[in-house]
Amino acid sequence: MLAKNQTAPAFSSPNQHNVMVNLSDYHGKQNVVLYFYPKDDTPGCTIEANQFTALAVQFAKHDTVVLGVSKDSCASHQAFIDKFGLQVDLLADTDGVLCEAYGVWQEKEKNGVKKMGIVRSTFLINKAGQLAEVMYGVTAEGHAEEMLQKVQALA
Repeated sequence: MLAKNQTAPAFSSPNQHNVMVNLSDYHGKQNVVLYFYPKDDTPGCTIEANQFTALAVQFAKHDTVVLGVSKDSCASHQAFIDKFGLQVDLLADTDGVLCEAYGVWQEKEKNGVKKMGIVRSTFLINKAGQLAEVMYGVTAEGHAEEMLQKVQALA
């Protein structure tokens, strides 16, 4: 698992438009809130995406882009965005490379059954490419507001 003040693992992953998004695109220009969630259009993931969308303008005012990541396809991401009018880019980590790099692909247990899955986690990457915040196992409700406060504290 990653820790604060480490260099953020580089990534290159397609968004909902199948356009490659690279961490290096933001270096020196914008902070990045990189949040990992289990699955498009599920209750907790929808709450989190809607709350990040509601605060998108405030994040932008603080030179911060919000990127969601799951193992869903680009087409699934686009359908999720269209259904809820989301204002964040969603990255399709279909091969799981990004999830592995950030340590969010972990064993989870539900109803006594263990299986691998994405642990809801968020990383705040500053303009220098360093991890300013590392949060594993976050709760969807209210998380976007918490992250906005952390972004404001960077200023």
